[in-house]
Order: sequence, then structure tokens, then C-alpha cells
Amino acid sequence: MRMVVMKRTALLVAPLLALAACGSDGSDDAAGGGDRLEVVTSFYPLQYAVQQVGGDRVEATNLTRPGAEPHDLELSPKDVLSVAQADSVVYLADFQPAVDDAITEADGTAFDVTKAARLDLAATDDGHDHGGESAEEHAGHDHGSQDPHFWLDPERYADVADAIAGELGRVDPDHAAEYEQNAKDMRTRLDSLDASFREGLKDCQTTDLVTSHAAFGYLADAYGLTQESITGLTPETEPSAQAMKDVVEHIREHDVPTVYAETLVPKDVAETIAKEADAQVMVLDPIEGVTDESSAQDYFGIMEANLTTLEKGQSCS
Repeated sequence: MRMVVMKRTALLVAPLLALAACGSDGSDDAAGGGDRLEVVTSFYPLQYAVQQVGGDRVEATNLTRPGAEPHDLELSPKDVLSVAQADSVVYLADFQPAVDDAITEADGTAFDVTKAARLDLAATDDGHDHGGESAEEHAGHDHGSQDPHFWLDPERYADVADAIAGELGRVDPDHAAEYEQNAKDMRTRLDSLDASFREGLKDCQTTDLVTSHAAFGYLADAYGLTQESITGLTPETEPSAQAMKDVVEHIREHDVPTVYAETLVPKDVAETIAKEADAQVMVLDPIEGVTDESSAQDYFGIMEANLTTLEKGQSCS
């Protein structure tokens, strides 16, 4: 089935590429015809990192529209064309299948951040994390997968920014030093954010983090929390009655005060569980996208809002 989809996509994209070639004299410095690099990114955290590292020298577009759930991304032929024409395509392999397919049109310009992100935590589709178990240790469980949400750990996000600086420097070596400095500046801000989280979450009433889906594993691991998710990596997965019962029992047994709903996904399941367990509901943002309803309009602002929420929800002093 996947091969059929890719053949169909290629048939749709090939005429668009031909038209684009006819309309260009080959003298443009970037795919978009301007002086700035044209970089296509697959979802918001990568777009934001490219913008911060590339500065005014880069035009970063996002394949995932604002308000859309990135796990379920579908690409139009125009989207695939933008991938094919970009100076660089920054993505996370195996997170968005449609992007993985479109990368076949990228002609050597694709840059996968997986290695820099250090995806070493396992999350499961049964709604339960396996503690601090690594992805390698978890490989024997056929219901699990690597947690892709690296950007919720500022240290991993800084490493990805460094890798992006290297990619931009490869494409545009004349400004490599500038990209490297921008990445260093971003790391400084991320180090400060990390310090704020460590200080804010060092003394909390509970370390149990009950979330709608398994998006907060790296955040939990970085700051001494234990994630207990209602569903697994896919937020739209409907939890079974037994899974919901298990979470309610966990909340009661560990005296957990808060169930965290999320942006971009319905809150009804979290609200049902919280009501049954006599807990409150608060909203954490996995920063998979930014909308007008987001607590802030960029990564740092949303992370700071998340910290404030966690300090209240975990009863930290």
C-alpha cells in the first residue's frame, strides 16, 4: 500500500517539478529565488530551531499547519513539491510517515535530526511508560516505540540546534560561523530554561506526572518525574475501560493531585478520569504546534507556561 501511495505521489509531483523547472533560469541562490535559504521543516519545534539558528538568512516553512496534530500529517502535492525544491529539509525520521515518504523527492537535501535528538526513551502504546527503560532495553516489547518528543528536554533541543547549525553551514558555508554562533546563543537560553525547571521542580509533593498521552517522557526524565500516560504515543488512541481504570487506581494510590490534559487534543478523557479520581485538570502543552489558543506564541514562552503549570499541578514549593 505504501508503495502505491508513493508512486501516486511521484506521478502528481513530477509535472509540478517540470513546470517549476521551465519557470526558472537556474540563477536563483535558493529554492524560492531569493537570497535566503529555503528550509522546509516537518513540525513546529524544528521550524522554531531553524528560525533561531538561521536568523534572517533562512526562510523556514512548516509542513504541519498551525492547530494540526503532527502525528497525523497528510501532505498535498504542493507540500511534496516544496520538499523537492528546498535547499534543506529538516525532519525527524519515523515520526510522520507522510514526511518520510516525501523525503524520497528531496534529492539529497534531507537532514534527519534523530541522532542529535538522542531518542533513548521508550514509550508504549498501552498508555504506560516503562520507567527509565531505554529504547534498546524496551526492544523486546512489541507494543512500544521510541518517544520522539525530544524538544521537551532543553538539553536535547540544544543538541539538535547545534546539528541544525551544522546542516545550514553545509548548505551555506559562507555563513557557517554565524549559524554556529546563533546555535550557541540558543543553547544559552535553553540552559537558562533548564535551570529554571530544575529549580522549580526540585521539591514537589508528587513526582507522578499523569498526562493525556506519552509526550512528556523526556521532560519527566530530565526533572525527576515519572510519567503515567492515559494513552501511548498517539494522542487520538481511545483508551480501553481497563486502561482508564488502571490510571484512576494509580492516581488514588499515589495521591496524585492533577491530571494533565493537552492542547490540540480533546480533554474529555482526562476530565473523566480526573472526576472519577477526585483530581483536578490542568493543561500542559507538548508544543507540537502553536495556535492562537496556546499559552504563548513561541517555544520559550510555552515552556515557561508549562513550568508554571507544573509547579502548581505537582504542588511544588
